[in-house]
Amino acid sequence: MLRVYGEVLEVVGMLRTVLVEIERRDSDLARQMRRSAASVALNIAEANGSRGGNRRLRFSSALGSMRETLAGLQVAGAFGYVDIGREIPDRIDRICAALYSLAR
Repeated sequence: MLRVYGEVLEVVGMLRTVLVEIERRDSDLARQMRRSAASVALNIAEANGSRGGNRRLRFSSALGSMRETLAGLQVAGAFGYVDIGREIPDRIDRICAALYSLAR
């Protein structure tokens, strides 16, 4: 499996406690973020079993879901649900860069 897959799983683990805090204030946002974060890992796994254009499409889908997860985190921060800090967004940015390269 690609290194980025492991990095995604680490970020998903880091999001676990953040999502609990978000869910206390906005269960819909937390649910959507859980789905988008899970989608990243699932699309990467699917890409590893694909070839050619389908492989690039799965990485592209993973990239979109990773960006959606980041946007949800930023929205939660803007609403004052959580203090998002820099560690998780920085790691997500690095994952997005890797996925962008894989999707090209």
